[in-house]
Amino acid sequence: MNEVSQASRPEPELSRGAMIQDECVKEYRPSRSECLRDYSINIRFLSIGCVIEVGCKSVPFSTIEEGMKALNAYVDHPYETRKIWEERFAKEL
Repeated sequence: MNEVSQASRPEPELSRGAMIQDECVKEYRPSRSECLRDYSINIRFLSIGCVIEVGCKSVPFSTIEEGMKALNAYVDHPYETRKIWEERFAKEL
């Protein structure tokens, strides 16, 4: 009987408060337009492919189509795409 009464007790208030607090913590995420304003974008078309510059980083693409797909992905979802490219650049260091 003692085991049943302990199992049916509600969780202590401290545990519930900690759970609620964890759910409320969110990472700041700039808006799409804020992300796009952060860095200038330049496109240099070459005889084969192109080079796309975002801020101080230059990324060569072997075809224009490949470069435009990457640029469109950045314009559509700049925050997520920027994180992906930052991870790639960090691996090269």
